[in-house]
Order: sequence, then structure tokens, then C-alpha cells
Amino acid sequence: MSRTLVLLRHGQSEWNLKNLFTGWYDCDLTVTGEQQAIAGGQLMAEHGVLPDLVHTSLLVRAIRTAELALRELGRTWIPVRRHWRLNERHYGDLQGLNKAETAERFGADQVKIWRRSYDIPPPPLDPDDERSAAHDPRYADLPPELVPATECLADVVDRMLPYWYDAIVPDLVGGRVVLVAAHGNSLRALVKHLDGIGDDDIVELNIPTGEPLVYELGGDLRPLEHKPVEERYLRSPEEIRAAAEAVARQAEGVPSP
Repeated sequence: MSRTLVLLRHGQSEWNLKNLFTGWYDCDLTVTGEQQAIAGGQLMAEHGVLPDLVHTSLLVRAIRTAELALRELGRTWIPVRRHWRLNERHYGDLQGLNKAETAERFGADQVKIWRRSYDIPPPPLDPDDERSAAHDPRYADLPPELVPATECLADVVDRMLPYWYDAIVPDLVGGRVVLVAAHGNSLRALVKHLDGIGDDDIVELNIPTGEPLVYELGGDLRPLEHKPVEERYLRSPEEIRAAAEAVARQAEGVPSP
């Protein structure tokens, strides 16, 4: 029996639009982001992909993306589970900074290392800084050592996988169609695990916003088919490559044409 897992990256956020490093900052969707989430739900409905439950991060841009997509599916009633381990990567002291201005300040090469290296995080955020998640009530019950001050993608993999095994896998094994609405880096971490993508290759993978990425998994919770990630989406590989390139331009602070 196959098990269906759907990954959905949140739509454009307010800080995406402002070209800021977002991380754990809790900004909402833009109108464009709302439209992307709605379109993702419509696409799932067209293909008969009907989730039985949804997992999201604790950040409103992922929560609202799931809500808008489920409304299009007529499935706002399904169970929702939220967890900090699905949050976006924490960008440390870069959080809230303009990407272009940061490149001018530290140099484009250094910023690229912080952004794209698998195992080199940006400078940490001081716990006393008002931007620290240590001051956010949604993380009040977390042990202080679990509240990140900065993260690289390797850190995201390490903190995401326990939730995968403890929460998502049991739902899949139970035969449920599972939707995970989260973020570019937390979803890249999960894709890395599922497809066995190497450390060097995963940093070049860009996940488009609002595009359902569908995995059919076997009994070992591995993909039944070995194929490129862009062929797992509900749209054509050509459309997905174009959308991924747009995400890459945005991440580099380059305006869309």
C-alpha cells in the first residue's frame, strides 16, 4: 500500500516582498502569497489529492497557506498539528536585515556562504536581542538549549527529523494522506531525507511557493519511484523549473522580470 505525502511551501510573505531575511520572524502572507496558496489548493482538488490531516509550523505564513489551500479543497475540518520543528531556518543575526544591504556590508561572497552553505550558519543572535525567539510566548515551554540563535541547513535537518519520525510517519503508516505546509528550508530538509540528496546538491534545490509536491511512499517510507524532484509536482517540470528560478532570484534579492 502506498502512502501519500504532500509538501506545500507557504506563499509569498510580507518580508519576502521587502527582501528581508525572515527566518523565525512571524510575518503574514501578501495578497500574492494568498493567491499562491489558493492556487495550490485548487491544483490539489483538480488532481484529487485530498489530505486527511495537516502538519504546519508555528509561523502564520505557513498556517494561513494551509488554511487557504484547505478551503479550496473543502477540507477545513481536518485535524491540524503545529510544531516548531517545522519552522523556517533561523537566520541568526541576519534576521530582519535587507538582503542587498547585507551583501554590501559583509560582501556578496560571505553572505552567499551563510545562505547557501550546508553546514556554516550565519552569526548568532544574542539571546537578549528583542528579535530572539526566547522572548516569544509560543516557545516558552521549550528548554533554552532548543531555542536556536542561528541555523545552517544541517541544523534544520537535525531538528526536523525527530518530528518526521515521531509525528508524521505514524500518520502515514495509519494510511492517511498527509499535507505538510511549511517553509523553504524545513521542506528542503525533508526532501533531502526522502530522496537521499547529498549535502552539496541540496543547497542548490529551490522549492517554489504554493506548488504541491507529492510523494508516493512505500512501506519503508521511501519514494516508490526514483525521479527528479521537479517531476513530483502537480504542474509540469518546465513550469516548476521556472517557478524555482523565480524563488532563487528572490532569495538572491534579484527582482522578478
